[in-house]
Amino acid sequence: MIVDDLVRTPAAVAEAERWTAHNYHPLPVVISSAEGAWVTDIDGKRYLDCLAGYSALNFGHRHPALIAAAHAQLDRLTLTSRAFVHDQFATFCRELASLCGKDLVLPMNTGAEAVETAVKVARKWGYKVKGVPHDKATIIVAEGNFHGRTTTIVSFSTDPDARADFGPYTPGFKVVPYGDLAALAEAVDETTVAVLLEPIQGEQGVIVPPEGYLPGVRALCSANDVLLVADEIQSGLGRTGQTFACDHEGVVPDMYVLGKALGGGIVPVSAVAADQDVLGVLRPGEHGSTFGGNPLACAVATEVVGLLKTGDFQRRSAELGARLHAELGALVGHGLLAVRGRGLWAGIDIDPALMTGREACERLAARGVLAKDTHGSTIRLAPPLVVEPAELDWAVEQLAAIL
Repeated sequence: MIVDDLVRTPAAVAEAERWTAHNYHPLPVVISSAEGAWVTDIDGKRYLDCLAGYSALNFGHRHPALIAAAHAQLDRLTLTSRAFVHDQFATFCRELASLCGKDLVLPMNTGAEAVETAVKVARKWGYKVKGVPHDKATIIVAEGNFHGRTTTIVSFSTDPDARADFGPYTPGFKVVPYGDLAALAEAVDETTVAVLLEPIQGEQGVIVPPEGYLPGVRALCSANDVLLVADEIQSGLGRTGQTFACDHEGVVPDMYVLGKALGGGIVPVSAVAADQDVLGVLRPGEHGSTFGGNPLACAVATEVVGLLKTGDFQRRSAELGARLHAELGALVGHGLLAVRGRGLWAGIDIDPALMTGREACERLAARGVLAKDTHGSTIRLAPPLVVEPAELDWAVEQLAAIL
């Protein structure tokens, strides 16, 4: 570390604050390079990345296979729009559909776009297939959800920060308590076209529903001719120790909503995967995206699917996740109030008498660990699946030290 350079971070943070709308409150760390589970700031300090881009970096920073796929595609073709077919498109859609066990894939860019896609598809399916009267379709969602920040999506958010001052709000949604099967059953009626859920609520603090909840939701949807839409944008693609978080309870949704890790931390890639009887309701001109399914995105995402098909990352997440949760569990009663999660994904509640979640993340950053707070004294840990056991141990040691 060069002493003369230590002034670079405060100046760079101030410059960003000067020219950027204040829609985020980032930690005062300015990253300039990264590899695997580690990042380096402009002053040469290294940090263990225990956020992994909210699970967008499941395979670590600059995974060699993903970087190689991106470089090769950059030298050939990056964008055509969906007005034409390119040579990477069918391969990506076929491979992702196979991974999901579905007939069709609709590629988009961001997670919010994929959720919007699922909402539109569910409504159209409700009118064309189920026979719900025009403009009467409703979708049931859960309290504490986080599905994105578009005006439609924040209309059914229960987070005041995400929702306040962005009305008027889009109608057509019913909100029920997360994990409450009886409340969900009571909300279903003849207008219900879909239930949209996160199998594990990430932004809320990595909230795992009660055992049997997801199978109960699946049974309820099947019995009432309602689509089960699983938002696996954060929880999917290996994060929880299975390909999808739904897999832990043997649940197969009608639609998977995917994003984040699908782009390998290189390009934004999202998608909805479903069978022909669901996604087949769309016709040309009804929904689309200029950049959705572009050649560069497809090349990288196809490689991501290839990494997942081996099962190695899922096994690694399960094994290291068990280690992480055991070590975090030992801190309950010693500064931690609770630990939740699955695989390499944990929500930890710090005793608010000690510090806020923000203060905890600042103290961890000072010790070389990057994490993110949410909702008061809760912080989330989601290291890349390439993290080493000793690195995990060291991260927990730093947490213990600040507690």
